[in-house]
Amino acid sequence: MLQAVVVIIMVAGIGSQAFALDLEGARSSGLAGEVDNGLLATPPGASAGAKDLINSTNNARRAEYARIAAQNNLSLEAVGSMMSQKIFAKIPPGTWIQVQGTWKKKSE
Repeated sequence: MLQAVVVIIMVAGIGSQAFALDLEGARSSGLAGEVDNGLLATPPGASAGAKDLINSTNNARRAEYARIAAQNNLSLEAVGSMMSQKIFAKIPPGTWIQVQGTWKKKSE
């Protein structure tokens, strides 16, 4: 009986961790990919499991990009493009990226 309780507790713990999806986890599992406009999107074949994370991250990024654009007299698109270059440089190989409308996995 004690073993059954331990197994149930372990399964419940694993299940709750699975629901706590973060950005790195979403990217590494292929649920979210980076786009060359500085925002996130759902890569081809991925489920919408990270939709809320993608939306909240994009909202935060848009707000920050707007702040940077206003401070530097730049367009929002220019800031997003510059930020995507920085993001692309930092993400690991195998992460989905979209460049000029085409999805691929980052190779290096």
